[in-house]
Amino acid sequence: MIKIGIIGGAGYTGGELLRILVNHPNADIRFIHSNSNAGNPIAQVHSDLLGMTELKFTGELDTNIDVLFMCVGHGDAVKFIENNAAFFNAARFKVIDLSQDFRLDAKNAEMNLALSANSFVYGLPEMQREKIKSAAHIANPGCFATCLQLGLLPLAAAGKLQKEIHITAITGSTGAGQSLSASSHFSWRNNNMSVYKAFTHQHLKEIGQSLKKMQTGFNQKIWFVPYRGDFTRGIIASIYTPFDGTLDEAKQLYKSFYQDAPFTHVSEVNPDLKQVVNTNNAIVYLELHDGMLLIISMIDNLLKGASGQAVQNMNLLFGLPETEGLRLKAAAF
Repeated sequence: MIKIGIIGGAGYTGGELLRILVNHPNADIRFIHSNSNAGNPIAQVHSDLLGMTELKFTGELDTNIDVLFMCVGHGDAVKFIENNAAFFNAARFKVIDLSQDFRLDAKNAEMNLALSANSFVYGLPEMQREKIKSAAHIANPGCFATCLQLGLLPLAAAGKLQKEIHITAITGSTGAGQSLSASSHFSWRNNNMSVYKAFTHQHLKEIGQSLKKMQTGFNQKIWFVPYRGDFTRGIIASIYTPFDGTLDEAKQLYKSFYQDAPFTHVSEVNPDLKQVVNTNNAIVYLELHDGMLLIISMIDNLLKGASGQAVQNMNLLFGLPETEGLRLKAAAF
C-alpha cells in the first residue's frame, strides 16, 4: 500500500483526487490537510463521498507517508514549502505538485527551498514516462498544457513543426477553480461564452518548453485563444499548422507515437467531448486541408488535466500499472 498525504483537499482538484484514491486498490490515505476545514468530515465538503469514506480533514502533518499530493493554488505550493521547511527537511516522501509552481525549468533554477526545486520532473507521461518512474518529485502539467501538448508532441518529435501554430480551445467552468468570481457565477456562465488571456495564457510557457525539448531549435509562434465555456468540465481544442505529407502519414505518425500510451487515443472519426469527460483519456483526431493539418484534442480538465494525471504519475513512481485506479467510465448520455 502507498501511504498518501494530501495538502489542500477541499478544492476541485483535491476533491477529484480523493474520488480516485478512495477506490484505488493500492492507496492508503493517511491525512488530508486543510487549516480551514480541520476536524470536518471529508463528505461534509465533498458530499458525493458520503458513505465512501469516514476520513476527516486535519491541520496536522505526518512525515510517515510515501507520497504527498499538493492541491493548492498557484504560488501557494512554494509558500507552503517555505512555511513548513522542517516538515520537508525531515521527509523522505515523494511529492506530486498540481500547481504551476515547479513546471518551468528556468524558474526552478532560481528557487532556494527546503525541497529542491530542481528535483522536479515535468509529469507528462506521454512525453517522459521513464524519467517520471525514477523521479523524486513531479510537477503535474496544466490542463490546457496537457491537452495542447498531446495534440502537438508527435509533430515535434518528428521535427515537423516548421511553421506557426494556431489554437482555439474551450474549457469548462471548473478550470477556473472553486474560488468565486464574476465569470464563474451561474448567472454569467449559463448560455454564455467569452475569450480570456488571448495569446498570453500562462500554459504557453510550459508548452513551449516541452516542444523545444522534443524538437531541437523549435522557435515557432503559438497563437492560442482560450474560451470560457458554459459547461462544467472538459477541454476541446482545435489546432492547425502546415504539414508536409499526407493524412495517412500524419495518422501513422500519431498512432506510432501513442502506441504505448494507455490513455491517449487517435480517433478515426470526429469525436465529441462527452467521450473524455469523467475519464483520464485523451482523444486526438486529424484532418488535412490543402496542406494544413487540423488536430482536434480533448481531455477532462480535472482528470487527465489534473488529478487523474497526478494518480497516473503516482502509479509510475511506485511501479504500478499505469492504469491502476483510473479505469473510469465516460458519461455518454
